[in-house]
Amino acid sequence: MGRSRMSRREFVKATGTGAAGGAVFLLGAQSAMRAAPLDEKQALKDWGNPWRPPCPQRLSDRTRALAHRAIAGEHGQAMKPAEARLDDARVKGLSPDMRYAHAVMLAAQTAPLRIHAGELVVGSASLLEAARHVTPISGDPSTSHTTIGFARGLAEGYNGIRRRIKARLDRGGLDARQTDFLRAMLLCLDAADIWRKRQIAALREMAESGSQADRAVCLKLAAILERVPNEPPRTFHEAVQSLWSMWAFQRLMGNWSGIGRIDEMLGPYLKADLAAKRITLDEAREILAHFWIKGCEWIGVPGAGGGSGDAQFYQNVILAGVDAEGKEVANEVTYLVLDIVEELHISDFPIAVRLNRNSPERLLRRIAEVQRHGGGIVALYNEEKVIAGLQRMGYSLAEARSFANDGCWETLIPGKTTFSYVPFDILAHLQSAIGSQTGAPPKEYAGFDDLYAAFIANVRSYLQGHHAMADNWCTGGPPTPLLSLLVDDCIERAKGYYERGSRYYVLAPHAGGMADVANSLLVIKDLVYDRKVLSLTDFADILRGNWQGQEHMRRKIARTFEFYGNDSEAADAMMQRVFNDYAAMVAEVPRRNGVLRPAGISTFGRQIEYAPRRAATPSGALAGTYLASNCSPTPGTDLHGPTAVLRSYCKLDFERTPNGATLELKVHPESVKGEKGIAAMVALMRTFVALGGWYLHVDVMDSALLADAQAHPEKYPNLSVRIAGWSARFATLNKEWQDMIIERTQQFVA
Repeated sequence: MGRSRMSRREFVKATGTGAAGGAVFLLGAQSAMRAAPLDEKQALKDWGNPWRPPCPQRLSDRTRALAHRAIAGEHGQAMKPAEARLDDARVKGLSPDMRYAHAVMLAAQTAPLRIHAGELVVGSASLLEAARHVTPISGDPSTSHTTIGFARGLAEGYNGIRRRIKARLDRGGLDARQTDFLRAMLLCLDAADIWRKRQIAALREMAESGSQADRAVCLKLAAILERVPNEPPRTFHEAVQSLWSMWAFQRLMGNWSGIGRIDEMLGPYLKADLAAKRITLDEAREILAHFWIKGCEWIGVPGAGGGSGDAQFYQNVILAGVDAEGKEVANEVTYLVLDIVEELHISDFPIAVRLNRNSPERLLRRIAEVQRHGGGIVALYNEEKVIAGLQRMGYSLAEARSFANDGCWETLIPGKTTFSYVPFDILAHLQSAIGSQTGAPPKEYAGFDDLYAAFIANVRSYLQGHHAMADNWCTGGPPTPLLSLLVDDCIERAKGYYERGSRYYVLAPHAGGMADVANSLLVIKDLVYDRKVLSLTDFADILRGNWQGQEHMRRKIARTFEFYGNDSEAADAMMQRVFNDYAAMVAEVPRRNGVLRPAGISTFGRQIEYAPRRAATPSGALAGTYLASNCSPTPGTDLHGPTAVLRSYCKLDFERTPNGATLELKVHPESVKGEKGIAAMVALMRTFVALGGWYLHVDVMDSALLADAQAHPEKYPNLSVRIAGWSARFATLNKEWQDMIIERTQQFVA
């Protein structure tokens, strides 16, 4: 090890979190349902220098070297803007769609190619604007928070898509704008073909000068590209390259799509190749690892990510779960992906595994083994709740079973959905009802239910505005003839992704701060209305003064109240009340003017954005404090271990929030050692599903190590942490985001 590390005393001083960073103890055994004490000396013996499991090497040294170059930021740091420019005379008078298509063509013709000796997958999104979420050359906004239809793209190939477009043109019944849109789509396909041919030429040129082994690889890749992505793949290697080519060309033009269910897409090709003895699992792992490595090519891009870290390009991957017929998808590709992530620790493809009560034990064990390495790269859906919620929205069972996400964790039907979400701070609506903000007029209510009604009225007013906005959503936007190639019904309707061409359009409200609302209401009900310790006006005065002169009262509240996250009947009942009323209000308008509006609960780190506008809370938080994330407890208030956290969280009926509500757990690595640690993590997953959770992030990380990484970032260049729907390298977060991660309650598996 050999590095100096922050002492426990230094960590406590630096973070102000108290003993063990607010540590509590997580019980993983199925029979354990209450917290048990863990010897602090044992728990903290490696403070700031935690145990990590050994990392196996399954991949070749050459593949690992390519991974190191990408992860080190070699490619991203070298990216430059597009040099090509549209000819104004040539594009003058063209529609936005056709102008965009000309930009796609120019990018395909001129974007720098990057092919390294030894690569088993080729094609790079090499233009700087794309990594900054802008369409190169045209300057149009690009699209994210979506997962387009790569499964259908693989099955048909670009030539199959071209035939569908031409058939739609031949059928007629189109106005001039629709005809123009379809022709722009064809031009985008022409551009993709030029990009493909440039790569073939480059590979053949490389074959002339490379070693005999490299020559064979280059010629094999050139032969693969002679077929894909234009035609359906026949082999696993062709399928991996075809999927990469389709996805990377979207990225080249700044579109950040999720990948979707990669094991369902690629599994049949690998199964057939293994049966025919065309490939071994080791060979397949090497090929798939190159897909993962190439997904790191934007690491180090200047000006991307901001303070919330790198690796947030919404390129989520879904594994396992049932298919449209209810059969388990998990296959050899599933396990190869987990092997690759375990070895290379690449966080740029966040992974979400779909679990159910019948998920294979092998799968759960491999998840636990990978999660123990930290980084929060692998998260978990309880697909039983997700599917039920989607059916409640009106999707068929087969469609609901096909769910993926928008590249983060909000669920959608891939290849069929135009999606966005609208976040808001629900705590602000309670603080308005209380009058706790600076300068707010005093407010009094006859009883708690009257205060609660005022809060609900505020939220209802906000949601009415949301629904009014949603009525006219998705009736225009930036041009999308490239993206729309892989979105169902855009060709048939001859309309783009933002013009209601897709089968479904979804605009989801997302409430942030719900745990803080429930905790605040719990305290107000007890102190103001039940025990009448003080009036609401007096309480609001204290909050406007940021608890000044009332530190004893603030600390007493923290000591005497059990808040959401502790399996407390009163606290959880309050959380359920707020949750249910919010979900019911959203559900009053489930669909109108064609737009679906499923409820969600999230912050995605916006508690940092909300903090400066938030007053002190009745539950004891000072003004400006970073409060609860997503559907997790407020940091430092969950004091009885993760079984209690899970019980509180799972009392909520997540079928009523089809767009999601996630829980984060930060687990100390010292407590997941050995077979007992793996068994405890597997049991935690089983409990999460059995109790009815929705989505779970588990990040195995030491808070003291994070504090040391904050002070000495040069020592931890590839230390990854889970943020929200993405993982990022800790050193790329600004201090506010780092503090938020450090302050999450540390859990121990015992």
